[in-house]
Amino acid sequence: MAMSYEEKWKNERERKAFLALDDGAVFHGVAFGAKKDALGEVVFNTGMSGYQEILTDPSYAGQFVTLTTAEVGNYGINPEDVESRGLFLSGLVIGDLTEPSNWRSEKSLGEYLAENGVPGIYGVDTRALTLHIREHGNRKAYLCVDASLSEEAAMAKSNEWPGLDGQDYAAKVTCEKAYDFTPEPRATNHEPWIICYDFGVKLNILRSLASWAKVTVVPAKTPAEEVLALSPDGVFLSNGPADPAAVTYAIENIRKLLGFERLSAHTSTTQPPNHLTTKPIPIMGICLGHQLLSLACGAKTGRLKFGHHGCNHPVKNLETGKVEITSQNHNFAVIPESVPDCLEVTHVNLNDGSIEGIRHKTLPAFSVQYHPEACPGPHDSNYLFNQFKSMIKAAKNA
Repeated sequence: MAMSYEEKWKNERERKAFLALDDGAVFHGVAFGAKKDALGEVVFNTGMSGYQEILTDPSYAGQFVTLTTAEVGNYGINPEDVESRGLFLSGLVIGDLTEPSNWRSEKSLGEYLAENGVPGIYGVDTRALTLHIREHGNRKAYLCVDASLSEEAAMAKSNEWPGLDGQDYAAKVTCEKAYDFTPEPRATNHEPWIICYDFGVKLNILRSLASWAKVTVVPAKTPAEEVLALSPDGVFLSNGPADPAAVTYAIENIRKLLGFERLSAHTSTTQPPNHLTTKPIPIMGICLGHQLLSLACGAKTGRLKFGHHGCNHPVKNLETGKVEITSQNHNFAVIPESVPDCLEVTHVNLNDGSIEGIRHKTLPAFSVQYHPEACPGPHDSNYLFNQFKSMIKAAKNA
């Protein structure tokens, strides 16, 4: 019979680290990575590989990522597999930590976390932690790496932390200034020009777009007027972390890009827009961008019990009837009962029936809740980029 994590690590002298959840649950293990305490929200990721891409996904800002796969670290870290400019997660929680044995590796997982100031804990019973989250939902937590605090004190700190609800983390992870991901001048060819709002964009999203378009990335708070002045052929709304309803400036900017009148200071951002003032720009959104587009059109968002994190989530395309296996990372979702008449649901999650995609009935705009570019994950949903490309072409020819 295989030993439990508790049995395997019961004699480990360094087993002083612990994760104290706000509901009283405590999980013990061994500290690695940055030797510092941290606060965050605990989620679990069901992917079997791709931990480097997961670590560098800005959508995990403010979260402790629990990897459900048994052993982590065996292929180390290399510079080719990073998905953003840095690490934004609060910490990493794993079962067995293994040393790298892959020819591409340039450093160990522990070294990488330490260099980037991110703490980790291994030797944790991740199966028990995952089951706890599934039963009780995502929890706020405090990671103590050296037992300098009592479990009760750490628990109190986790309860005092405000959490991610109502928090705008897109502003924390976005780029500082605009840049061209494809630096060649647009005028040299006939490729479309796309402006990508960076709410926490991953590099492989930009690579996917740049394979057929010129791409300019702009900070999350870039006013719609600046984007409209550039006259792009399309706008892409990226993935990102935390609560979409808190990113009010983005909701208003998206309404303007869709062609709706500017909101007055007294207009609620949860109300549907009314009339068009300019020609709309084709828009595609994913993950947080999907939620923001839905909010801009009058829908509402709310929390899922334990979110979707992993690269094996089944999604049904309601138009074709086909099932796609998708890569996902989100805790919030569009509330089905709130979807306005101007939108139609295009995709649903086969695990819990939640909304996975919407399309505007009269305007050139659509979005999905998942990451069609994968990294890590399957490539079932790559067709969505071609759909965006066709939408841009149709708008230019209209």
